[in-house]
Amino acid sequence: MANPLAVWHTDHIHFASLLDLLEEQVSAFHRGDQPNYGLMGTIICYMRDYGDCVHHPREDVAYALLVERDPGTHIIVSRLLQEHRVIATVGKELLSRLCEAESEVVTSRAALEAAAAMYLVYYRNHLSIEEKQVMPRAAQWLTEEDWAEIAATDAAIADPLFGGNVQERFATLRKQIDGEAKAYIH
Repeated sequence: MANPLAVWHTDHIHFASLLDLLEEQVSAFHRGDQPNYGLMGTIICYMRDYGDCVHHPREDVAYALLVERDPGTHIIVSRLLQEHRVIATVGKELLSRLCEAESEVVTSRAALEAAAAMYLVYYRNHLSIEEKQVMPRAAQWLTEEDWAEIAATDAAIADPLFGGNVQERFATLRKQIDGEAKAYIH
């Protein structure tokens, strides 16, 4: 069984790389360039499908167990649970705006840019708090049985972008990520 804390951290690394790609596209607005709405939409689809529906529920189980073991985490865990809901709501709004833009429906550029900026700010802050404040406490307080329970919450669901069997709708995004990684190494 993979170490759930390591999986949690690896997911965060993947999410951060996708947020970087998203931010590059948002920066196109500021340069006066045309962002790639399809790429942005694919990123948000993944973040919603895997992040909101698999990763965050797994964290929710970990959070509940952590609060039982370390009641001092209650306030920060409550905030992170609220952020899961906000991230999902803002992601839904952003995806809707991106679909409009990609379909060439007249949409407010300012509203699209604001939704993307809010998503980026919330998600980056959320990841930072989890990495710096929650994960070290989880490593300290959660038991092997707790980690087994956390791992069981989504044991049958593979990562559709970074897993071994990339879903077709994410294949182009995966190729772009792999290509950028290779270019970075050279």
